[in-house]
Amino acid sequence: MYTELLNQINKLLSKPVKEALQECCKLLEDKTEHYTWVGFYFMNHRTRQLHLGPYTGAPTDHTIIPFGKGICGQVAVSGTTYLAEDVSEESNYIACSMDVRSEIVLPVYHGAELVAQLDIDSNTLNAFSPEDEAFLQEICTRIGKTYGSQLRFENFFGHY
Repeated sequence: MYTELLNQINKLLSKPVKEALQECCKLLEDKTEHYTWVGFYFMNHRTRQLHLGPYTGAPTDHTIIPFGKGICGQVAVSGTTYLAEDVSEESNYIACSMDVRSEIVLPVYHGAELVAQLDIDSNTLNAFSPEDEAFLQEICTRIGKTYGSQLRFENFFGHY
């Protein structure tokens, strides 16, 4: 399943960055039953905030997240993937929906610079396998290599 999805995502990466990321979110949510919310947050290093970009799933009030707050904020500080198998056990969790049971957040790099992150929620406990993590990391790597500096906050949103 993941090989076919990766092939489909590769085809999306020939499109303009915003269109490609939106379609990537939709594809992941539609084709992976346990992914119930899929979105990208972008790093504003100057203000130390994450800004929500393309996503699919229920609307969220969390369009701006300070570095360090919640799982996404933790990844902004650590620069490494964070997997919460049961969000109710996370002391720093920001609830986007009462239905979310697990979450994975993966960094997207342009070279050595952390520019964005992929955030996926699931309404299933322990939803993300090692295969999910490897698959999602590969997507993040390909997005970072394909779009590079276009993923920087000021380039993606057109202001600083």
